[in-house]
Amino acid sequence: MATIIHTVAFRGIDVINIEAQVQISNGLPAFNIVGLPDKAVAESKERVRAALHAMGLSLPAKRLTINLAPADVTKEGAHYDLPIALGLLVAMEVLPSDCLDSSVVIGELALDGRISKVNGALPAAIHAQGQHMSLICPKACGHEAIWAGDIDVYAPDTLLRLINHLKGVQLLNPLTLNIADPVLDETGPMPDMADIKGQETARYALEIAAAGGHNLLMLGPPGAGKSMLAQRLPSILPPLSPREALDISMIHSLSGSLPEDGLMRARPYRDPHHSASLPALVGGGQKANPGEISLAHRGVLFLDEFPGF
Repeated sequence: MATIIHTVAFRGIDVINIEAQVQISNGLPAFNIVGLPDKAVAESKERVRAALHAMGLSLPAKRLTINLAPADVTKEGAHYDLPIALGLLVAMEVLPSDCLDSSVVIGELALDGRISKVNGALPAAIHAQGQHMSLICPKACGHEAIWAGDIDVYAPDTLLRLINHLKGVQLLNPLTLNIADPVLDETGPMPDMADIKGQETARYALEIAAAGGHNLLMLGPPGAGKSMLAQRLPSILPPLSPREALDISMIHSLSGSLPEDGLMRARPYRDPHHSASLPALVGGGQKANPGEISLAHRGVLFLDEFPGF
């Protein structure tokens, strides 16, 4: 019977249920990962093997098969290391068979058994919360995952620490979100529109654009203050609501650009160079990372030297 560990795949900011199905059977020793894995996922078997060896555990000399289902969804990223390792430990009867039935697991393994940070912890946590499940993620991702709210987040720093928790030897405490006021108005210092002296017409145009959410075309010679005006536009936009903050944070979580506390508290301001490539602007690439347009969601996208794009 196959062991099943719940994990996720990302398609943009959408999250897809993935099952890491692990089976150990008799036959020539082999370690195969199937289910449309990319290069990072295919290499996870070596990271898993080394991490288990660092704890004094060896994989059995049998046929090990890992199926990441559904098989028609491409699996990208190193966050499958931890669910694969835990699935093997359950199949090897090191862990209880039902210890992960209600948990979503993500995390990359280092060769010494440390659990390394991965992108996408916040979308994964929101997905797990919707499934009424807990989340197991790296310690470095816990600060962003807890913003999903109403979910138990366990964030161990090593595989050994997680094993002890799952065996009931040394339990981890779920992370808690300490926030008294849901209004996200503590954005810290930012360029202020009050810094602009003169430019009454341009400031009035920015106020209209901010109030109505309009696009704005600024024309003028170099040094006229176009960039300075654009940098101060976020300061007159309304504060983020909790829902808007989560929307923005999910996008920045996938790109690995969240602040230390795990939540975007200010509207983003993005000013890509005019030589930026098309994937850098609209997103894409091998892992479909968010582009500058997505990263500016609910904020300001300033395209300086616009004819150069």
